[in-house]
Amino acid sequence: MRLGERQMEAERTPTLETALRTGPFHVALRAAIAARRLPLHRVQHHLSRQGIKVGVTSLSYWQQGARRPQRNESMRAVRALEDILELPEESLIRLLGHHEAPSSSQRPAARSYRSLVEASGVLEQLLTELKSPLDGGLHTVGHVERVRIGMHRELLGRDSQHIVRAHRDGVDRYVAIYHGDPGCSPKDVAVHAMENCRTGRIRWDVGTGVLVAELLFDARLRAGDTHLFRYGFEDGTAGASTEYVRGFSFAGGQYTLQVRFADDALPVRCHRFTQQSTAAPRRGRQELTLSGHHRSVHVVEPQVRAGLLGIGWDWD
Repeated sequence: MRLGERQMEAERTPTLETALRTGPFHVALRAAIAARRLPLHRVQHHLSRQGIKVGVTSLSYWQQGARRPQRNESMRAVRALEDILELPEESLIRLLGHHEAPSSSQRPAARSYRSLVEASGVLEQLLTELKSPLDGGLHTVGHVERVRIGMHRELLGRDSQHIVRAHRDGVDRYVAIYHGDPGCSPKDVAVHAMENCRTGRIRWDVGTGVLVAELLFDARLRAGDTHLFRYGFEDGTAGASTEYVRGFSFAGGQYTLQVRFADDALPVRCHRFTQQSTAAPRRGRQELTLSGHHRSVHVVEPQVRAGLLGIGWDWD
């Protein structure tokens, strides 16, 4: 291809950012696949690993504009493509008209990868201040976490019932970590020691919304001892919340997450997801049905693995 032809081709092919903003869908999909340098058979392979069957021919038709995804399975594939191609959530779906993107004034601020990395760095600093290693000498046997979303769609707080087992002698505390939604004021977040523990030192970072709190036990545990305790955080200082994510540095026991919504602020849909790390695409998306008079959803993980597990929801 001569220089003049390359220039004309560049003019006909918009940047990925422009394509995602202006569409149409097939142009944005083609630009995203080209940007990630993934051949279609690799894209199909990634989809099949998530249990989604879409042929290479269909993918080719989609990016040429010869066909558009319409069936439920096809829409599920488009959402998965957003993860596989490392695109913002809803960026492809909205170009199909299946989800109206909220305006910038309505859209809650998302946690970017950069913000999560910065939070991880801050967390290390705060734990160092408390002279607490990441592995505090405790393994989780069971953890039930209940998240409450208020009438203004804000994260009101979360409560935890935690069962741990010491794997060395002399452990007398647990360090709980809280990462608020964008805009959270961690200095105004209240820490409650509810059962079999009391509050110790508390540290926070305003820029990232990270807070760490010592929960002190009444006795030192010996290796093999178990301990059951309850604690919670009261927040309500940030804007509209769209997800709750729990990170696990190590494999552990059973984990249950429940998200409960105010009666007059119910989401239109909810889903669970997993991530191997903050840099990895989200996997294992599964729709969740509101229950308990249409007010809550939950997930149960019999044995957690290192990584992230969360529940997300859409308001509109």
